[in-house]
Parts: sequence; C-alpha cells; structure tokens
Amino acid sequence: MSEEKTKVAAIQMATSPNVSANLLEAERHISEAAESGAELVVLPENFAFMGERDRDMCTLCEDEGDGPLQNFISQMSRRYGVWLVGGTIPMRAVDGAKVKSAALVYDAQGEQAARYDKIHLFDVHLVEADERYVESNTIEPGEQAVVIDSPFGRLGVAICYDLRFPELFRKMLDMGAEVFVVPSAFTAITGKAHWETLVRARAIENLAFVVAAAQGGYHVNGRETHGHSMIVDPWGSVLAQVPRGTGFVGCELDREYQRTIRRTFPTIDHRRVKLD
Repeated sequence: MSEEKTKVAAIQMATSPNVSANLLEAERHISEAAESGAELVVLPENFAFMGERDRDMCTLCEDEGDGPLQNFISQMSRRYGVWLVGGTIPMRAVDGAKVKSAALVYDAQGEQAARYDKIHLFDVHLVEADERYVESNTIEPGEQAVVIDSPFGRLGVAICYDLRFPELFRKMLDMGAEVFVVPSAFTAITGKAHWETLVRARAIENLAFVVAAAQGGYHVNGRETHGHSMIVDPWGSVLAQVPRGTGFVGCELDREYQRTIRRTFPTIDHRRVKLD
C-alpha cells in the first residue's frame, strides 16, 4: 500500500461484564481487521468491560505499564502487526476511590506510543428515558490533549463525550493533528440525535480524518448504545459505517487528498480567533 494511503479500521462491540469473553471477541475483530489490510485499528470505549454499575470498573484498575488489559493491547498489536488504540481501560488515579479512563495507543511492535486520559466526563440526565450518568463519581478527568507521530500522520486521541467540545479538537489541530481516533460508547438516545453530526463536524472544521469506534447494542446494565461506528474524511464524507451489533468497518485514508483539501480550501488558515 502507498505511503500516502493507509487502511484503518474501527471495531464495534456490545461489551458485557465478562472480561474474558470481551477480549476474545476483541481479538477476533482485530484479527479480521488486520487480515483485511488495516494498519491502524481502533477499539471502542470500555471494550473490555461494562459492568452492572459504573463503580464495578474500579475492580479492573491498573497501574501504568502493568496489568492484564495493557498486556492484552500490547500482545494484540504485536501479534497482528497493527497500531492499536485500546479503547479505554481503567487506570490508577490520584483519588484512590476513582480511576482514569485511559485510551492507550500501541505501535506494531507492541510498545506503548501514547496514553490519553478522558478529559470531559458524561454527567447528564436524559429525561426522555430517565437515564442518569455521573461519570465523575468514578472517573478522575484528564488534563492534557494528546497528539503523536505515527506512520499514518499525526494522531489526535479523544474519547466519546469529548466530541461535544470542539475546543479540544482545535487544540489538537494546533498540535498538528491530521487524524482523530475516538473510542466511544454513545447512548442510543444521544447517538441517534447527535453522533453522526458531531463526528462529521469535527472532521469538517479541522479538515481531518476521524476514526470513531463505538459500542452498539444492549448491555447487561440495561444501557443501550447507538453503534454506527464510522470513518469520516476531511470533507465530512462518511467513508464507512456499521449500524448496530458487532463487527468492524475499514477503509483507506488518503493523506494526499487531505493535503489537497487543506491547500485549496484553507479554512484552518483563515481563523481569526485562537484559543490559549
């Protein structure tokens, strides 16, 4: 494959409280994505575990550089020769009663290339379904935007609810981001209303690719997630999408096309208001 074109994949799951079963399913999709030619694979938020209560994730909390979930991501990236964005896993927080929700990026040799801790926490009441989510009860927010070099261009990492905060994506753009990877688990209600609009908006306004991997289905805790994992190009076109259930979508990212768009439609250069 040309250095200007990279095949990427977004994996969709309907994660349960059974960690072993979730990891087996994740590996199956990673294997299929790699076999299809994908070089960058993105898992959804909470790919390894979704318990009956949010606090249940604390039982899986890992220290930096040591733990079965980190080992799994490392092994998968090395075994299948892909760069792997490990959805999110719970990591040790400063507050011992909470965890960090961390998206870990591993290179094709199984080495950790980056860690991003979710900054924006989903504390909302969905009146229509009388659903309440208070992530801040169990998750300690991150503080730093993360953009890294990769064979596929500069990767910016965000997680789920972060999609609603364009200033974070502008910050990553100013750090050189060309591709955004976004592990997610949008609810059925918010996903139906906003998911595609938000993913496409972040692509359009930053003239960037977005690889958004989602949870999609029914979960033991009664939650229903929207799915519709998708890959969007810098013009806002949906290149690939899977509606519900488990599986993956894959397609090529054409970096020369992105450079052409940024050169001939230079909205990024036309900005007159910049953030600190």
